[in-house]
Amino acid sequence: MDILSLKLTVEKQRSGLPDAQLQGYLRERLRLLENDDRKARAMFRELSARLLSVESEELQIVAAFWTFEEIWKFGTYYSLGFLKHCMENLLLDDCFWLFTQEEGEAAGIDVHLDEECLDGIYRDLLIQEGAFFVCHPENVMSERRASYSGGRICRLNWAERASEAAEWEALPSPLPRPLAPFHQWFLRANMDPADFAGESQPVGPHQIGPDVAVGSSVAMMGRASDVPEEIGFQEGDRIEIIGFFLKSMPWFVGRQEPLGQMGFVPSTHVKPDTFMESPCQTFSEDEHPFPPQEQALSEESVIELLKQTSHEDICNVYQIDGQEDIEFEQSMKQGMSHLSLNGNACTVKYKAEQLLRRGKDLSAEGRAGGEEPFSALDTEGPSGSREPPFCIGQDDKTGRPEVPDSLLLFLNRKGYETSFQDLYDLSFSFLKTWFHGYASEEDLTDYLGSAREAAKRARLPWALARLCYLLGRMSGRKLKLSQARVYLEEAVATLQGDFGDLYLVTTLYANLTGIYLMQKNKEKCARLLDKAAALLMGVPNYISSTAMEAEILKHAFKRAVLSGSRSGEARACFLLAKHYLSFKQGEEALPFLERLQLLTEEGGLRESSSPADGYFLLGQLYGQKCLPHLVLSCAQKASSCSSGTLPESFRSIGLLLKHGPQTVGQMPPAQIALYLRQMLPLLDGSDSGSEHGKLRGVVCCTLSVLCSHHKRYRKAIDYLERGLDEAIQASTTEIINRLAFLSWLYILNKQNRVAVDILNAIIESSQSSRQQLGVAHNMLAIALKRLHDTKPAAERYYKALRISQETGMMQNQAVALANLGVLCWHSAARSLGKCFLLKAVRVFSALPRLDWGRGFAEVLLRLGCCYSRGGLWKEEARGCYEWAFLVAMETGHWEGQFQAVRHLCQFYNTVFPDEVQCLLYNEYQLSLLRKMPNKVMEGQVLEAISQLYLSLGTERAYRAALEYTKQSLGLFIDLQAKVKEAHAWLQAGKIYYMLRQNELVDLYIQVAQNAAACTQDPNVEMDLFEASGDIFFNGDWEREKAVSFYRDKALPLAIQTRNRNAELRLCNKLVGLLLMLKAHEECLGYAQASLALSVDLGMQLSERVAYHRLAVIHHHLGGSELAEHFYLKALSLCPSPLEYDEEAAYYVQVYLVLGDIIFYELKDPFDASGYYNMALAAAMELGNKKAQLKIYTRLAIIYHNFLVDREVSLSYYQKARAFATELNIHRINLAPVRAARALVKDVQ
Repeated sequence: MDILSLKLTVEKQRSGLPDAQLQGYLRERLRLLENDDRKARAMFRELSARLLSVESEELQIVAAFWTFEEIWKFGTYYSLGFLKHCMENLLLDDCFWLFTQEEGEAAGIDVHLDEECLDGIYRDLLIQEGAFFVCHPENVMSERRASYSGGRICRLNWAERASEAAEWEALPSPLPRPLAPFHQWFLRANMDPADFAGESQPVGPHQIGPDVAVGSSVAMMGRASDVPEEIGFQEGDRIEIIGFFLKSMPWFVGRQEPLGQMGFVPSTHVKPDTFMESPCQTFSEDEHPFPPQEQALSEESVIELLKQTSHEDICNVYQIDGQEDIEFEQSMKQGMSHLSLNGNACTVKYKAEQLLRRGKDLSAEGRAGGEEPFSALDTEGPSGSREPPFCIGQDDKTGRPEVPDSLLLFLNRKGYETSFQDLYDLSFSFLKTWFHGYASEEDLTDYLGSAREAAKRARLPWALARLCYLLGRMSGRKLKLSQARVYLEEAVATLQGDFGDLYLVTTLYANLTGIYLMQKNKEKCARLLDKAAALLMGVPNYISSTAMEAEILKHAFKRAVLSGSRSGEARACFLLAKHYLSFKQGEEALPFLERLQLLTEEGGLRESSSPADGYFLLGQLYGQKCLPHLVLSCAQKASSCSSGTLPESFRSIGLLLKHGPQTVGQMPPAQIALYLRQMLPLLDGSDSGSEHGKLRGVVCCTLSVLCSHHKRYRKAIDYLERGLDEAIQASTTEIINRLAFLSWLYILNKQNRVAVDILNAIIESSQSSRQQLGVAHNMLAIALKRLHDTKPAAERYYKALRISQETGMMQNQAVALANLGVLCWHSAARSLGKCFLLKAVRVFSALPRLDWGRGFAEVLLRLGCCYSRGGLWKEEARGCYEWAFLVAMETGHWEGQFQAVRHLCQFYNTVFPDEVQCLLYNEYQLSLLRKMPNKVMEGQVLEAISQLYLSLGTERAYRAALEYTKQSLGLFIDLQAKVKEAHAWLQAGKIYYMLRQNELVDLYIQVAQNAAACTQDPNVEMDLFEASGDIFFNGDWEREKAVSFYRDKALPLAIQTRNRNAELRLCNKLVGLLLMLKAHEECLGYAQASLALSVDLGMQLSERVAYHRLAVIHHHLGGSELAEHFYLKALSLCPSPLEYDEEAAYYVQVYLVLGDIIFYELKDPFDASGYYNMALAAAMELGNKKAQLKIYTRLAIIYHNFLVDREVSLSYYQKARAFATELNIHRINLAPVRAARALVKDVQ
């Protein structure tokens, strides 16, 4: 495998200098491509290369090649200039094509590659193949022309030379040059050992120089004629060249000037008077190097094509009010602020009224003048087709076909006539255009046989030759090759070297040679093949008649390659491509067309042709092979070398729309905006009332649709208003449709007042149809609702509903009901709104699938939102969401699927928690996002999926979470989102901690810290250090590692940034962690700092926690008095009266601890009994029987042993026994513990 690096730069097209801002944009796009390279791999497959890696920081892409064919095709595309445009289409997004190229100086991507490295890869792959063709530089005539002239081409077997040298440069001098990749490919497929047998022929002085000529020549030596088709001449005779003289061909057709005899002349015996310098001058004036495969688009065709591809249903179908609830609430706060934004409202309203008034006047004039609209059905064609001139009849006496004399006389004309073309062409046109009255082709064959006999008897040689030719073709059509050969040989013999009908001679030789090739008759084929090739190569505009012409032309092409004739190569490529295209074999024609395009660019075309023609033809063939990136490249390349006329713009637009890539939503590719904008200056040069006025309007509307699809509504409005200025020739219906679309754009752009004015003008116009009125009422209601005019909006919705019912448009009826439901829902009439939405769903569900559109899924989502409010109708909400998802999948609506999946993810996350279902829908949401260029949202979904897998709590789920985290990490790196990147690194480290892969945890945490440091934001660094400590603090092992993150890294940054809340939070975490680690002395300072911060911030709960922790710390450090003090401070901050059971439980716990401290450590039984009684009261309030049993036991001990109150002690003992019996505790220990015994001894 050999690799090649492609260095990319973005340059301004005028100056050719790199642009720093665009270079950064290119680097960002490469980062995204580095993370997800599927599109890049698909594009490189089209270029016959293999993507190896994308290196965004170095702005380069590395490709690899495995076979010789790959490097040949890649080199061809690079030479044709496709690589640059493919990179542009891959790396530049739609917004760049739509807006960046318009707003500033045009820019493009330039691709730099090492051509020496490319050539080295080519040679290495040839060596791997084993055998290849080289040219030995013996007497090389001109290295500059890269010609093989003077060198001897041979086939080199590398396996035999491997013992001499391991590499190419190690071969003995002089080094052989490998042939060009295209020649290698052709010679491999069409190699004949006889072509390389013997030594090369010496080159005469008169044969050096250009290799194609027309006009006259002079004989350099005499020659006698051996066969009738060859002419004899003497040295110095003038010979006229018929067609083209090609040095690569051993023969050409000439006419001896004194005698006028025509025939074959050896090319080596003459010297033409003038040669043509360019290889591209091997075409006559009537020959087009790149014949178009598709009919040229007219202006009307372009208009229809643009209307179809940019068709919007806004003017025919009601729109659902898609304003989200949050957006609606925001607009409520803004109130009527839109009035100040609509300074051009009066202008737009006046323009709309003027257009509608003008349409009304034009309609009235049309009715008054009685003009009928033009219809293609009104045109009258010919009443009947012309009957073929010759009828096949039977002789009444003999029963044999009767041959009229008119047929024989007509066929016996010596020269060529246009009517003979049907006899010679490939499609056997004469079967329909010349003869009629026969039942089958056998009848026609018998008739032609009778005519042949009659021509023989009448001694009509030209008629006989043509009839034999027809019989030969008829036999060959039925694969009766021997019979066909006999007829064709008879035709050639009948002519006796007469070249009066050169087209007949050409097709005769081609068909006969083809028969010899199919029969593998080498002896006869050797005598005829070069002459047949000379006729095909030399006669301009010959009539193709057999599929075997390809083999003859390949022979001619091989001679051109072996002789180094670029002119012969160009003409052979042209003829082979033309031949294959006539057979609809575009794939076979492509290599020859690509080679011809390279040759024509090197040599230059004549004025009547343009290099753009070749690119358009290549684009059509690439489109048939489903290679969209190459189609776009052909269109861009054709545009760069065209003269910028309207027909060429038509061709570019047609190429993109018919063969370009299909985008999501079936919108035309964004690159079409380049050609549409190029057309506008050409169309603006004429008056608005001229023939191009309608096209200007359609072009502006298409640009408006493209901009609105990418949510650039202000730009879309500008284009559409510009199109309205050209609406003079448009019909009233088109004007109203464009005004309705303009109103919708204003609504989307939040300029509702302007939309209201335009829609009122449409409604007031008498030219609007009922359907247009319904659309206008629905849009007007949406605008009024967004302006918070609820009652007028409801009235308009009702009118739209009535019109849809009258016209029978069930889809519009369902949308109107849904909009009414949404309006009622936002107006707090939620039951009524739900009722309308249910009616809309019923209407939609009764429609066929093709009529659902986007509306059905949107209505179901709205209804699902209504059901999910409050959580009372969970099953109904889930059914609506899942139904909407299925409807969107059935209709193939990507946006609808995405919205439905988002609602389902939210439903299973919050309304009806189900981790598995939420996970499934998030993964499907991810698959949808990967088809849309929204990498930010894709990263968010990846994070959500990772969290969901973590919540499952299994090792397999942890590993899945790790995989998704790494994917999101790659996206954030590509997007240069350093904060997100740092947290993704940390999340990966956390998952490795949960998987107990400790060796990777520290590594990922360190990388996360480095990423956070790149932000140079101390708050970000502090959050990351705290989150790093949380990994260990909330874990099950190595908790001590959290101390350094909290104490040494996060806390100093919190103090530095004066973030007192973060400082308090970190101190609390440190206190809890150090308590857990039993580092009580170190913990004391942070507990005191936490208390001070809590007091300063006025956070009572945090203050209470700080007091409690200080009490615990002092208790562990032996400060019983301080512990008692802080416990009492903590209790003093508790709310009174108690509100929750947890507060009573806290009282029980703290008073028990206080009682133990006083009783066991301070040895004060009296005060201890007081604390125990307080704990008993809280336990009784709480109803905690175990706590009461414990406290009663302690009090019984104290009163029995220390306070010496037997009656009270007995009472406590009995209560303790009752609780023990109730709790099924068989034995309680009332004996004093060791500390109590010591206390008794001290008291005594």
